[in-house]
Amino acid sequence: MTDRFWQTLSLEQLSSAQWEALCDHCGKCCLHKLQDEDSGKIYFTQIACEQYDFERGCCACYPERARKVPDCQILRPEQLRVSHALPATCAYRLLAAGETLPVWHPLLTGDPDSVREAGVAITSYALPPEVLDDANDLENDVLEWLC
Repeated sequence: MTDRFWQTLSLEQLSSAQWEALCDHCGKCCLHKLQDEDSGKIYFTQIACEQYDFERGCCACYPERARKVPDCQILRPEQLRVSHALPATCAYRLLAAGETLPVWHPLLTGDPDSVREAGVAITSYALPPEVLDDANDLENDVLEWLC
């Protein structure tokens, strides 16, 4: 895709291919998250979903993710204006807020590795879920800088 469709179409107007192209494949949505019961604030941890493929830097079961991981959030345009479970760098969240894509986004650079080169992809810091001794240990793995 060479046109700048994200500048001329609303999120609701995007084709499936355009919608998918907005994803920069950073993997941040694949991190386990915790939510503060009082404030509702979302905290990202460094623990990746069990379906995250560290070698490829993406979901190992993307077409079947909702079936294999029941709490996997399938994004739709109408959710973006109310979802706080997306990282601040997420193209969907940025465009829903009327902002622009970050300079390292593959749609701007033409390079799918630009996300990793910019240090945005989780492949450099995320851990597989097997490192947890107990699900309650997630509080120890919160990434304060990502919140």
